Amino acid sequence: MTKITTIGLDIAKSSFAVHGFDAEGKTVLKKELKRAQVLPFFAKLAPCRVGLEACASAHRWARELKALGNDARLIPAQRVKAFLPRKKNDAADAQAIARAVREPEMRFVGVKTVERQSTLMLFKTRDLLVGQRTQILNALRGHFGEVGIVVPKGTHEVRSLVDRVMIAEKAQDLPEAMGAALRPLISVLFTLNDEIAHLGKAILKLHRADAMSQRLATVPGIGTLIATVLAATVSEPASFKGGREFAAWLGLVPRQHSTGGKPRLGHISKMGNRDLRRLLVVGAHAALYRMKSGKTQSALADWARKLLEKKPFKLVAVALANKMARIAWAIMAKGQSYDPAHKPTSA
Repeated sequence: MTKITTIGLDIAKSSFAVHGFDAEGKTVLKKELKRAQVLPFFAKLAPCRVGLEACASAHRWARELKALGNDARLIPAQRVKAFLPRKKNDAADAQAIARAVREPEMRFVGVKTVERQSTLMLFKTRDLLVGQRTQILNALRGHFGEVGIVVPKGTHEVRSLVDRVMIAEKAQDLPEAMGAALRPLISVLFTLNDEIAHLGKAILKLHRADAMSQRLATVPGIGTLIATVLAATVSEPASFKGGREFAAWLGLVPRQHSTGGKPRLGHISKMGNRDLRRLLVVGAHAALYRMKSGKTQSALADWARKLLEKKPFKLVAVALANKMARIAWAIMAKGQSYDPAHKPTSA
């Protein structure tokens, strides 16, 4: 058989499509494998470059293929789509992946270790529970509002909210049915608070054991949570040419509709990692409030305050998130530490 140099592997739950090219780009392999056949099949082949579409289980398969000596690469799904023929099926997907992985300027997704994936699981679980807690708080406020009791917003008002229920129940001011409806919500609310606190401690423990995460946390607006998620998500920061490209990958740059030499810039593109972008923007809002009040003194704070004189607060917050992303990239890619005296560029 002609030597296979490139393989596109379309992974699924039980059926896997394989498409192989030789050094000249000629198709020399088309095959469908069951899940249990994948690793034995690659164990018999000579090591080559294997492309996979980046998804939840792709990191595990990439690690297994690397262990067999292959050069496993993960490709973003939107990059693969450009190489897809008119009709879509598993075989066509595998062929498109094989074509994409041969592209010289293709951007690949870093293969995450089990430890990095575990860290991100902590964050995603915490994020889910925080969302559920918000839902229950809103439900409680809504129920109280129906009987004329207005409760302030914020998780710190939980104790006040529970005290109102207890006092009203003791005074028999609440109907029995209403108490029966509110008690389960309160019970779940306290359970969620405890679980969120436990997850926060686990994330803090990982942060303290990671030197990279600790350096990232020194950047204004990047706390323990954001630093830990950044360090776990961006496994290969050197794959970006610079901080500007990293910020663009996160979607913290204007969407372009330019033509004929006339630049037309719109809202931020919202490309890339949604969780990281959201965390950086939220962190930028918190940092900007401190900078605006004068509590933070640094070159970055001076830049932000100067920009606030002529731009809206939320626009400056997104611009600050962009700066934070660039600084974070420099810390991760170059091993640098944050310097408060460093003046940010105007671009």
